Amino acid sequence: MASVTASHFVSLVNNNHGGGASGSEGNANLSQINFKCQSMTHCGLRSFNMVDRLQRRAVSVSAKSSKGLQLNAPPKAKRVGKIVCEKGMSMIFIGAEVGPWSKTGGLGDVLGGLPPALAARGHRVMTVCPRYDQYKDAWDTCVVVQIKVGDKVEDVRFFHCYKRGVDRVFVDHPLFLAKVVGKTGSKIYGPITGVDYTDNQLRFSLLCQAALEAPRVLNLNSNKYFSGPYGEDVVFVANDWHTALLPCYLKSMYQSRGIYMNAKVVFCIHNIAYQGRFAFDDFSLLNLPDSFKSSFDFMDGYEKPVKGRKINWMKAAILEAWRVLTVSPYYAQELISGIDRGVELHSYLRMKTVSGIINGMDVQEWNPATDKYIDIKYDITTVKEAKPLIKETLQAAVGLPVDRDVPVIGFIGRLEEQKGSDILVEAISEFMGLNVQMVILGTGKKKMEAQILELEEKFPGKAVGVAKFNVPLAHMITAGADFIIVPSRFEPCGLIQLHAMRYGTVPIVASTGGLVDTVKDGYTGFHIGRFNVKCEVVDPDDVTATAKAVARAVAVYGTPAMKEMVKNCMDQDFSWKGPARLWEKVLLSLDVAGSEAGVEGEEIAPLAKENVATP
Repeated sequence: MASVTASHFVSLVNNNHGGGASGSEGNANLSQINFKCQSMTHCGLRSFNMVDRLQRRAVSVSAKSSKGLQLNAPPKAKRVGKIVCEKGMSMIFIGAEVGPWSKTGGLGDVLGGLPPALAARGHRVMTVCPRYDQYKDAWDTCVVVQIKVGDKVEDVRFFHCYKRGVDRVFVDHPLFLAKVVGKTGSKIYGPITGVDYTDNQLRFSLLCQAALEAPRVLNLNSNKYFSGPYGEDVVFVANDWHTALLPCYLKSMYQSRGIYMNAKVVFCIHNIAYQGRFAFDDFSLLNLPDSFKSSFDFMDGYEKPVKGRKINWMKAAILEAWRVLTVSPYYAQELISGIDRGVELHSYLRMKTVSGIINGMDVQEWNPATDKYIDIKYDITTVKEAKPLIKETLQAAVGLPVDRDVPVIGFIGRLEEQKGSDILVEAISEFMGLNVQMVILGTGKKKMEAQILELEEKFPGKAVGVAKFNVPLAHMITAGADFIIVPSRFEPCGLIQLHAMRYGTVPIVASTGGLVDTVKDGYTGFHIGRFNVKCEVVDPDDVTATAKAVARAVAVYGTPAMKEMVKNCMDQDFSWKGPARLWEKVLLSLDVAGSEAGVEGEEIAPLAKENVATP
């Protein structure tokens, strides 16, 4: 257990406009913690109370209105953010990423979107994530704890901001911040894609221990319904292997000493392909009792990082957590189905109850009625008129012949084996004979980037690849394409297909994971079939299946059936409201003291231009 060496707790004043920190609230729960120094002076922490009065921007576009389609129409401000407080639960989400501050994929999206939805239901919610950058909206709490990492004791600070009803806590230490110069980008786990930092075990051991301290030592008062430390009756939600030590530390460092006796840990698997496998001798770095060795002990047939016996962080979390969740029901079934899709952890998962809950999406950023990256805003009533115009803009932007009558297929994603970009590149040769255009946007492995850059030369006027991180183009493809293809070998949940359907763009997807749960073949999209999960080579059967699915989709283009599919896609709720209710049900089942069900409320929408990392 860490020892606190703080100069003070964070303390904010009431929910009025002005003011700084108030020392009167700094003594809360001091009896629980041993201080080296107890100076209660404050260091200028600003108040974030304006967040309780954020406004969600929305625009209503009607096909029947005399104005017709709106070109760059400014959205009207509308107050809809309202949190209704009951007793609720105290929840701590821990992850290596939290959007929009740090994000490489779906994990960051979940920790960015789910907590505000749970806060809207009246729960007290905190996220804990590393401070990779100099986030301009997060301020130093001046709380310092000492944590043993490996054979050293490190001073760790906490930064904090209060956004959309959630306490966003960032763990500050050179193991995180010194890795990056400027914006984090893809340097969260290693210096370049596919290469890990050699000290990742120490980095994420520190994160887990700091996350266990945060609810006890941070006196947070930004939320007008809750004040003071979160206390010990909390539910921790650990996400992926980086936080897998949390249930082990909770049991060995706290509950063995009578602390956090009512606390529970839920472990959520976002991608089982990344498990945290290390040399067995590295167990000593974790500072855990030998009684936990069996939970980590793991044998596989691979020689990386070492040959033979290893420790496996994710295996330990599966065995030690009170409950295991994942990000879609079908993915949960796949994980226990066998060695290939369970990636050698299937037998341990069968020992637990594994539930799957589909992710929501950011319906503020991805909204065709307000999207700042498209010139023409639209909704379900105007999609028929809007999409051809946006398609022409897309075609011109990427250098394809401008023709609204040619169906356009888009791909947006990481260029790697999991996402099936190598399968798609080979399949293009088989369906380019159709009257169709193809746009691929993504970055990743250099070999695959080279493959998509060659498309324009191989198929002039028919296909183009863009190997750049380009947010405006991603939005333009989502809005302007007729189809989005997601040829993943495996896909725990997937967001691209959700974005596409919200914009009336029909998805063509592999039959795996959350793609099965979210896309209904012939109703909201087209299924390709299940792919071979072996990534070493491209299975010719997968290439053929992809080409056939594209041909099936193109055959429907321009028909009444296509119009009906577009309507079905857009006539769905992709927000975090539904998933938040299911998460609440699971967390309530843990029976943590004081937990009560929440009530329906509205999320607080994010402010424009906020959460920007500044070096």
